Amino acid sequence: MATKTSAKRTPAKKAPARRSGKAKLLEQKLAYDGPLFKVWSETVEEPGGIVSNREIIRHNGSVVILAVDDRQSKRDPYIIMERQYRQAAQQFLLELPAGRREADEKPLAAAKREMIEETGYRARTWKKLVRYYASPGFLGEWMEIYLATNLTDGEAQPEDDEKIEILRIRLSELLKMRNEGQIHDGKTIIGISIYEALRRTGKA
Repeated sequence: MATKTSAKRTPAKKAPARRSGKAKLLEQKLAYDGPLFKVWSETVEEPGGIVSNREIIRHNGSVVILAVDDRQSKRDPYIIMERQYRQAAQQFLLELPAGRREADEKPLAAAKREMIEETGYRARTWKKLVRYYASPGFLGEWMEIYLATNLTDGEAQPEDDEKIEILRIRLSELLKMRNEGQIHDGKTIIGISIYEALRRTGKA
């Protein structure tokens, strides 16, 4: 006599939440309208169906310039750096030159303008390294880092409220400072780390 066997049923699994696509904006209110950025209070239905209230800083985006001066040494070139006081951090910071993109300005054009204004240097060769979001939980600003090479000297044209000290620091010294935790600016850590990796693979 044949025996009956019962097949085990595999319990149905819930479909995974979407990890792509855009959120559906349900409500938006302007909380602050300043000269540099706007703050919006937004209610959104995020991918996956979760409804959330978010406070978002909207910004035109910023450019960062990793300017390499290898006229004296290609093995250990100088990197053009800035030292300035940052009230948000309540300290002086060592940084790569950077600035805000104007509303209708192309990022590369903004990078060239900012380098001339803040350092006086010009570059004949430009290469985009990366675009990233520094703090996407509440900040909509992206930062785009450019590698600038084949430099020529010039005179800086800073804005009236900018008190910037221009420094030329060897790449080896910057990497040592990074490794020892002496550089606290995120865009600078990212920029010199990418450049270091490119040099190791012969792509810079």
